[in-house]
Amino acid sequence: MYVRPRLLIATAVLSATLAACTGHAAPATPKAPSPAGGATASVTPSATPSPAPSATAAPQTPSASPAAPTPDPVRTATPVVKTHLSMSVATTGGRLNLVRGGPAQEFTVTLRNGNSKEYRHLLLAFQMESLVPGPGDIPSTGTDFLLERRDPATGTWRPADLRIANDFKPYGLYEGGAALARDAVRVERYRLRATAAGATGSTPVMVSVIDTDAPEGATPAQERPGYYSLPHTTKRRP
Repeated sequence: MYVRPRLLIATAVLSATLAACTGHAAPATPKAPSPAGGATASVTPSATPSPAPSATAAPQTPSASPAAPTPDPVRTATPVVKTHLSMSVATTGGRLNLVRGGPAQEFTVTLRNGNSKEYRHLLLAFQMESLVPGPGDIPSTGTDFLLERRDPATGTWRPADLRIANDFKPYGLYEGGAALARDAVRVERYRLRATAAGATGSTPVMVSVIDTDAPEGATPAQERPGYYSLPHTTKRRP
């Protein structure tokens, strides 16, 4: 069949107009057949690719917030308990049992200092009142007893002061003594002997520890921070 050229041009214009309105490519314009009447090849329009769907982001799970650190417990400092000087006296049987002209009996004096004060001069003082005689007891002659202290450096026994009187000697009149640091312990060894010509009877041995550096106006407890009464009896030989 013979197609006129004007009809082919009009068909191409109409196809271009439709493509512009619909967004699809216009079909190819058929070529005029050769005079030999060969078949016209049809052109298949190319398909327009559809846009790929956009990927939707997965919702994010909120991360758990870190736990707040546990505060350390408040530690309070333990208050220091103040301790003070103490004194103890020990001997066999807890008392001095002497025989006139017999052997001496040993006893120990232990000083335990606390943490509240350091002493420069602590003096051990010994005093006995006059013996209270019983029936048949011998009165005192003034040289009834001999007190000795063991020297820790040499191991020898040396005479020590023993006051035999019924009155009171003010603490401020004592002098000397040895130092004692805080929390320190000092042990002194003594022994007491009754002389052959001495009296018999019973009276305690008063042991006092005196701070010879105590200031004027100090209380008696400050001047004498330690005291012990050691029971004592002296008898005649059987």
